[in-house]
Amino acid sequence: PPPVQDPPAEAPPLPRPPQAQAARIDADTVSADPDAVLSGTAAPSPPPAEGGEAAEQADDDGPGRADAEIDTVPAEPVAPETIGGGGDNGEEERPRRISPRFLRHYKIQEVIKRRQILLVQVVKEERGTKGAALTTYLSLAGRYSVLMPNTPRGGGISRKITSAADRKRLREVMQELAIPEGMGIIVRTAGANRPKAEIKRDCEYLLRLWDSIRETTLKSVAPALIYEEANLIKRAIRDVYSRDIEEIIVDGEEAYRAAKDFMRMLIPSHARKVQLYKDGGIPLFARAGVESQLDAMHNKRVELRSGGYIIIDQTEALVSIDVNSGRATRERNIEETALKTNLEAADEIARQLRLRDLAGLIVIDFIDMENSRNNAAVERRLKEALKQDRARIQVGRISHFGLLEMSRQRLRPSLTETAFVTCPHCNGTGLVRSVESSAVHVLRAIEEEAAKRRAAEIVVRCAGAVAFYLLNHKRSRLAELEAAFGLRVVFAADETLTPPALRIERTKPLAAPPAGQAAPPAVVTAEAALAEEPEAEVDDIGDQDGGEEEAEETRAAGETEGERDGRRRRRRRRRRGRREEGVSRIQIS
Repeated sequence: PPPVQDPPAEAPPLPRPPQAQAARIDADTVSADPDAVLSGTAAPSPPPAEGGEAAEQADDDGPGRADAEIDTVPAEPVAPETIGGGGDNGEEERPRRISPRFLRHYKIQEVIKRRQILLVQVVKEERGTKGAALTTYLSLAGRYSVLMPNTPRGGGISRKITSAADRKRLREVMQELAIPEGMGIIVRTAGANRPKAEIKRDCEYLLRLWDSIRETTLKSVAPALIYEEANLIKRAIRDVYSRDIEEIIVDGEEAYRAAKDFMRMLIPSHARKVQLYKDGGIPLFARAGVESQLDAMHNKRVELRSGGYIIIDQTEALVSIDVNSGRATRERNIEETALKTNLEAADEIARQLRLRDLAGLIVIDFIDMENSRNNAAVERRLKEALKQDRARIQVGRISHFGLLEMSRQRLRPSLTETAFVTCPHCNGTGLVRSVESSAVHVLRAIEEEAAKRRAAEIVVRCAGAVAFYLLNHKRSRLAELEAAFGLRVVFAADETLTPPALRIERTKPLAAPPAGQAAPPAVVTAEAALAEEPEAEVDDIGDQDGGEEEAEETRAAGETEGERDGRRRRRRRRRRGRREEGVSRIQIS
């Protein structure tokens, strides 16, 4: 008998994509149902937040075709290393992003409907022409944990906690926490060595906060602001404070009370560290030297202690950072000087990224070093300095050209976007056209206006330096234009105009040429010439009629009045016939 073949295995069903849907808020339960609009099935696990996964490894092409003039440097296919990230918004333990080829493309009309009420959270502020990013997967950050009210399958322990003993202990603590059904919780990195009581207290605080948010939502009418994150003082204590800090000095009685109460609720044993600043004569920032550092943040050049400096330029596509040795020449040779400057610059660059909130693609041009060990040492120093950054960062390696590429998660608008405006003179480029180039631009505009023959005198308003340059260096060319077009050019200085801007005003209309003087040549189209031809021929016919009439009048000087009237009638009929004949001849031709 023929062998029995096994039936082909069925392909596994494709996973349904996560969809942003409304959070159902009832009196008893609050949950998110992503598939409520389409199928009514259970909610899939939420997608990871932006910047949560490392970038996919790009396919690097090998050396190209041999070229006699260009040396091709093969790129090493090394994936960037992901470091940093404080995990303060529930991004750490969510499942990996589903591959795009397994996702079904939905229209927004299939996911949400008009007049549908959604409870959303802003995860990214608006920036320029880009609107804010919203999500229905809510997350409330605490000191040691992050509560996700409508993410039942989320939660866990921060990936940055690598100790197996700590992870096991925290997993037992999470099992003992009374988390309501349909919610998830993440233990943050700050809670790695914290006792169970503190983690439980933080979790209870987040649950009370969610209850207040739910009650406010049920009483509100959309659109309405339900909850916003705490002020700067509370966020600083929650996210930045650590046990290594010996004292927190607060300026102002009201701010001191708020910080004291929040610290007493968060860590009661550390409330005594919050102190009131009592020297009212000198501001707190001025005494601590913070004001000078804040002013230095606005400069593109940052000085290093060794004598070197770095230049930070923020462009539309990326942030470029250039490292220069400057006066740092104390070492024995160039290689040691470059290594010492690069190591110091790596620490300062990591600090400036946090201070200025620089994000996106960042390219660092380190000083070239010949030894590969020195390059590796600079890479290690930079990664160590970036580990304390709350933003998620992907760092590459120093390339053959001495460039290091990295990307930083955008948490908020950068300092440049919030504290600066575009210069009205240079439009943000930092450069303006020279006086010579602006003068040539103005001279061409005068030539174009003169060729139009619209006025006999014009007033050119431009910057004073440009007007002086034209009168001193281009006087002969201006005289030629005035003689060729019969135009008078008058300059008026206007310092409100930035070179090469100008304004031309016509002050005297162009007069008709006097008798006996040939009119200036005008540009006449073929259609206009054809249209004027019949009129000329008709005028010629009229001139012939006029001559014949004068001859007849001379012959009829001695005729009677009746004969004279008959002759006039015949003359009118003859003139009418010739005119009709002339018009017909013009139309036929």
